[in-house]
Amino acid sequence: MATMKAAHYPCSTAPTPSAGRAGIRIPALLIAMTLALTGCGGPETVRRDPPPARPTRDWGNTPPADPAAANAILMRAIGLVGTPYRYGGNTPESGFDCSGLVNYVFRDMLDLRLPRTSRDLAAIQGPKIAPNRLAAADLVFFGQGGEITHVGIYVGEGRFVHAPRTGGTVRLDRLDGPYWRDHYTGAKRVLD
Repeated sequence: MATMKAAHYPCSTAPTPSAGRAGIRIPALLIAMTLALTGCGGPETVRRDPPPARPTRDWGNTPPADPAAANAILMRAIGLVGTPYRYGGNTPESGFDCSGLVNYVFRDMLDLRLPRTSRDLAAIQGPKIAPNRLAAADLVFFGQGGEITHVGIYVGEGRFVHAPRTGGTVRLDRLDGPYWRDHYTGAKRVLD
């Protein structure tokens, strides 16, 4: 997110975690973790409108090469759901932008230093991953007109964690959501 400060990602129709009596977000976080890891639940399962006219992709559930490292990445990323978005942010205390979140999670859990911007992350060495071959902890990229503008961490079952926009928070979204499906540009595998 090096080039844009203004929000350019849509609002989510998914409910945001609400604070409990003491401001604790643990129940919402546990629900989010369960949904992400099982691929069940969420607003999509209580659909009252017809499914989208466009066919959905077969998002992969390929086993990661290093399951322990992928699990550490996923648990840390999901644990940051609800952290405020902040352009240029790269810590839980300051908030995150999309590439700041990716960098923080990989550095914190694996001491792996990655490029700072979504565009530079997309240019890292390694093969592009077909959508049906995605594995947990792969990086997923979005943009348009050949320009990468956003990055997230794939968690499985067609879902990813990301820091989407100014005024928002780190959240889980579905790759088949209308905006994300239309702006998906590819994925890279960081864990080999």
